[in-house]
Amino acid sequence: MSRRVRDILMAEIGQLRYEPSPKRVRATLGEHPAVDSRRPMLVWEPRRVVPSYAVPEEDIRAEVVAVAADSDRMSTESIGLHMPQLSKRPILDPSIPFAAHTADGDAVSIQMEDRTAAGYRLTDPDLAGYVVLDFAGFDTWYDEDEQIVAHPRDPFHRIDVLPSSRHVRLELDGQVLAESTRPSVLFETMLPPRYYLPREDIRAELHPSTTQTYCAYKGRASYWSPLIGGAVVDDLAWTYEAPLHDADDVGGLVAFFDEQVDLVLDGVPQERPVTPWSPQARTQ
Repeated sequence: MSRRVRDILMAEIGQLRYEPSPKRVRATLGEHPAVDSRRPMLVWEPRRVVPSYAVPEEDIRAEVVAVAADSDRMSTESIGLHMPQLSKRPILDPSIPFAAHTADGDAVSIQMEDRTAAGYRLTDPDLAGYVVLDFAGFDTWYDEDEQIVAHPRDPFHRIDVLPSSRHVRLELDGQVLAESTRPSVLFETMLPPRYYLPREDIRAELHPSTTQTYCAYKGRASYWSPLIGGAVVDDLAWTYEAPLHDADDVGGLVAFFDEQVDLVLDGVPQERPVTPWSPQARTQ
């Protein structure tokens, strides 16, 4: 019997997973090199959908200090995102903090002068001697000599940007926000297609937002808040002004959250997808 590839990939999401990486990986705390490893592992704790880097403890150029067990350790069973197209159990996306561990292990602190970052020693024998590192706790990360942002890149995750002549119309509460027959469509593993439109095809009045987010594959996003029915709706659209190389073709274009607006594609209304950006997805 045949199986859908997505089902195969997600079948093990409840397990601790790892993949050796051939990259040289480095991280800094302040101005100081804190990690330099040519033997990193990509590690996904159970229900995590993006990886963390783990490195041999001897590749950490800072003091690794055990942290006393916390009797109030964060419970992970009640948190996460309901994405039924991926898993029956809530998944842990990058918004769920590093401290929400779902595999057995012991917390450690990476200490260098007056700076600290979190780490985790897993008890799994295949990862003995390795420390999983909190990406957000370090100031800069590098794969080889290229700085990376948000989280380590997943070798099984990719994006494709393709020009299209599909008719895209975006609406909310009866107001047309944008309409275009020249979108650039960004296809990303496990996520719905995103329709990036020229600014000339945006009908709604857009107000710049101070919000910024970072994607490991696309870079820094800046946000727009459209005026709809006389009210400003915060952060409903975004732009990559200077995207990373994989997303060059969407630079300067505008995309809207299909989870929060109504997409009509080639005249056919589409269901709103359920993703980490859906209001109903988060359990806590």
